[in-house]
Amino acid sequence: MLILALCLIAVASPLVAGRWPAGLLLRSWRWPILVWAALLTQIVVIDVALPEPWAEILHVGTYVAALVFAWLNRAAPGVLVVGAGALLNGVTIALNGGVLPASAAAIEAAGLDREHEFANSAVVADPVLPWLGDVFAWPAPLPLANTFSVGDVLIVAGVVIAAWAGTRRLGRSATSPEAARD
Repeated sequence: MLILALCLIAVASPLVAGRWPAGLLLRSWRWPILVWAALLTQIVVIDVALPEPWAEILHVGTYVAALVFAWLNRAAPGVLVVGAGALLNGVTIALNGGVLPASAAAIEAAGLDREHEFANSAVVADPVLPWLGDVFAWPAPLPLANTFSVGDVLIVAGVVIAAWAGTRRLGRSATSPEAARD
């Protein structure tokens, strides 16, 4: 939830500066259903107890869907940065049996207890590419305390780029001469 919340804040951030994310919101995206399907599937995988191999397979599949979306929309500002973050997370998850490896220190700092359910990230014995796992913590008692990875940082940075690319001042129409100077 932390990364989703940060992405929502990134999309809304131009509004704080009196601008609106026109480039992001008015863009004609190719196959946007892939992103929505990936997000919905991630929620299901994390919150619903699925049979043993399905959670891991679906989890990796969400990153495949995100990467296909990124490739189809690669010309849009920020999408390649989001795609790079998704690629780092997806490859690391695939190489670690469907789970993003997390550092025990980051999980402890975030105050998480992940022993009794499928976790999209967890401490893994002998992880592959451990430095690309959830090695950072948004610590408890902060709201949305959680762990995050280098890939997550890239995803949020890419959303910031996408949100701010092509912003326009609030109150200006897209066809006005003033909007052309913004």
